[in-house]
Amino acid sequence: MRQGWRWFGPNGGIPLDAVRQAGATDIVSALHEVPIGQAWTSDQVRARKNLIENTPSGRTPLIWSVVESIPISDKIKREGRAASQDIAAWIASMEALAENDIKVICYNFMPVVDWCRTDLDYEVSTGATAMYFDQNRFAAFDLHILQRKDAEKDYSEADRIAARSTFEAMSDDDINQLIANIASALPGSTTEPLTIPAFREKLETYTHIDADQLRQNLIEFLEEVTPVAEKLGVRLTLHPDDPPRSLFGLPRIASNEADYAAIFDAVPSQANGMCFCSGSLGVNADNDLPAMAKRFASRIYFSHLRATTRLGDGRSFYEAAHLEGDVDMVALLRVLVQEDRKRDKGDKIIFRSDHGHRMLDDLDKKVTPGYPVIGRMRGLAELRGIITALDPQALCTVK
Repeated sequence: MRQGWRWFGPNGGIPLDAVRQAGATDIVSALHEVPIGQAWTSDQVRARKNLIENTPSGRTPLIWSVVESIPISDKIKREGRAASQDIAAWIASMEALAENDIKVICYNFMPVVDWCRTDLDYEVSTGATAMYFDQNRFAAFDLHILQRKDAEKDYSEADRIAARSTFEAMSDDDINQLIANIASALPGSTTEPLTIPAFREKLETYTHIDADQLRQNLIEFLEEVTPVAEKLGVRLTLHPDDPPRSLFGLPRIASNEADYAAIFDAVPSQANGMCFCSGSLGVNADNDLPAMAKRFASRIYFSHLRATTRLGDGRSFYEAAHLEGDVDMVALLRVLVQEDRKRDKGDKIIFRSDHGHRMLDDLDKKVTPGYPVIGRMRGLAELRGIITALDPQALCTVK
């Protein structure tokens, strides 16, 4: 298995030496500065690759092995194959990456909003902070700030009462922060920042798109891109919905085992794979993560490893330390290590320690929400320990 680290580029505030010191060997990155829907050029990719891989004398080499992500445009999500120009631009980006020998691509198909949290610095019992999804705060946003049309139909009477109480207790600063957290696109998001009016307008464009139609649009996209991916030797990895359920009345189609089975059955190409995100999938108590990993093992090319702790009725959750919470990380890693043993050296599973706690010196610094150095370094060290205990030869190094 290969140890990855998400890096937001030269302006992301984290030097590559920090990645080396954390023990990672593989960089997970993207050209975040390129507008969504615009094709990446080979020159742009090569410049970023050279920045990562031209190793200074005496330093440990790094390799850019995963792209996270080439964003899927909103038009593709709404129109499927009919969004031919946007699909062509996406394919051009994939070709630019393959030309530079970067052949694992992560993407998601979440409409309007990408991964969603209500709080970015929720204090846990250690004094560190974590990201948090509070169902009452989310409902307060949906019902009383966004004022989405017919939103009340998605909530029980008890939910509506709790949301009203939560909203009435919020200050103007609380409201503005909640808007920023939900509507302004979190780091690494593949959706556009939205004002409240623009948010409402975007939701209206999905009024007639249900889960079946959204899934069909994804299948049509994959039918166009996977033949090219096969020729290029590229592996596409679909990230799960986060959280794995409908938000704002929108369909979500990558939330559980049945969802992924339907996608793989429709497009059986081995280029059509998954990013196994234990944190996203783990929010749903019905998801048996080790069983899912075992079923889809041959299609797991990339993995996000983190844990969440579900609260109350299971709709609220916070991001736990990597070996805590509701994810059986040892059981999951046992499956991934067993699969990895079967693979050739060039086809090993790349994983990264996902969202880490903000802790120690990072509490006094400006950090990218979810991506502080120290919390992720702790997570990577813990994951490395489990993997090594399962198989002392499992971890790969860059040569």
